[in-house]
Amino acid sequence: MGFRIDDLHHVQLLIPPGGEGVARAFYSGVLGMAEVVKPPVLAARGGCWFRAGGWEVHLSVVPDFTPALKSHPGVLIDGLDALAARLAAAGHPVEWDPHFPGHRRLYSADGHGNRLEFLERIRD
Repeated sequence: MGFRIDDLHHVQLLIPPGGEGVARAFYSGVLGMAEVVKPPVLAARGGCWFRAGGWEVHLSVVPDFTPALKSHPGVLIDGLDALAARLAAAGHPVEWDPHFPGHRRLYSADGHGNRLEFLERIRD
């Protein structure tokens, strides 16, 4: 084949103009992700980037923003119950879904309404 896919670098989600503060409150404040400094040429476009574990989320500004209600990143978590409690305490919806083999999972949304899926492997 000549190539291989190694890993996921980032997921891009959209936010409205001026939505960086709400994004920081959720991704850094609620999820505890570290903000990544964007290169100057990209920082001029607005938005913000965050990293934790093996994933990054890049939040990009669009004038006609509509939250992603169906498409979403699926993020592996250790401590799903603690995350669910933290999300709920911060006012973010928590919707449990038992229909993913070998995992417990829930859906939630960031401060702009973008859907997020969090999964934890079931250990026997």
